[in-house]
Amino acid sequence: MTEEKRLNNRYQIEEMLGSGGMAVVYRAVDLMLERPVAIKILRQNFSDDSEFRERFRQEARAAANLSHPNIVTVYDYGISDGHPFMVMEYIPGQHLKRMIQQQGRFAVEEAIKLMVQACAGIGYAHRAGIVHCDVKPHNLVVTPDLHLKVTDFGIARALSTIQTDERAELVWGSPQYFSPEQAAGSPPLPTSDVYSLGVVFYELLTGTLPYQAASSAELAHLHQTAMPISPRSLNPEISPDLEKIVLRMLAKEPAARYRTADQLGHVLESVTGNNNDTHASELPGETVIFETSQPVESIPRSPYWETPRPAHEQPNHSAQLQLPIQEKKNQIEFDWKTILLGLLATIAVGGLIPFWLWVYLTIRTALP
Repeated sequence: MTEEKRLNNRYQIEEMLGSGGMAVVYRAVDLMLERPVAIKILRQNFSDDSEFRERFRQEARAAANLSHPNIVTVYDYGISDGHPFMVMEYIPGQHLKRMIQQQGRFAVEEAIKLMVQACAGIGYAHRAGIVHCDVKPHNLVVTPDLHLKVTDFGIARALSTIQTDERAELVWGSPQYFSPEQAAGSPPLPTSDVYSLGVVFYELLTGTLPYQAASSAELAHLHQTAMPISPRSLNPEISPDLEKIVLRMLAKEPAARYRTADQLGHVLESVTGNNNDTHASELPGETVIFETSQPVESIPRSPYWETPRPAHEQPNHSAQLQLPIQEKKNQIEFDWKTILLGLLATIAVGGLIPFWLWVYLTIRTALP
């Protein structure tokens, strides 16, 4: 596509920003609203699949309903010369993978701040019933002032409509970040995104991936069976508690991880480098009931998706235990006083009965 190309007589293509096996991304100008945009145009082999085009349209519509400061906004969807395209918010900056390649590992606190932002955006999508399915640093765009936005929601889910033998190469386009269940072909859950965030976090903190192999099949096997090298052995600045959090994100079993990106984000918010008081095991990791087929016209919060409170907001159980004990002690003291008064009253009444009996008998005897 030439840079002079216009899409639907509205979007003026200016330059190519990047390309992959599935699509090409361009920077363009929305001539109607006079603003810069980013446009992702599907390659020909995907454009020819009618089922995929329809699924891609549905996913674009769902993503367009996501409005969050840490999510790249989807503005429009269309087809030009038989090629489906998606118009998105243009973010001046670069994706996180390029930043890692340029500078290596990040400072611990900087890595945590970026991950908290990623969790905020992906957690918002989880509450809307959307799993990203393809969390990787390439889909995390960072501005010069380190504001992070997540992009490409629903793209991997649209790929599920293509036959396995036709999509194998693309599904394995980023096998370094796949969860064990995705590598095994199981449907992804919010915990799958948490695992992928764990791989990204590991890479941010250490400058390297937890698993590396020559083939996608070997990578899949490593994700399903192998334990990663201790992050602290690669970066001593990582605290023991932070390492526990990372390893819990990378747990093989989905139920052993944090339930959602929201929950993970609240844990990370309470962590400050090496000086933290949050334990990786403080929040439950049970599987959450999840449904991805619901429309995303609004963002409801159901009881299943209630966000756990951060550690510093958790109730002080020791104080709660002490309070009933003190109240019980006071209650016991009060009961003893009541009993004592009751005994005195009984004695008093009991002592008056013989006295009045004596008065009665004396008077009766004195009468003629």
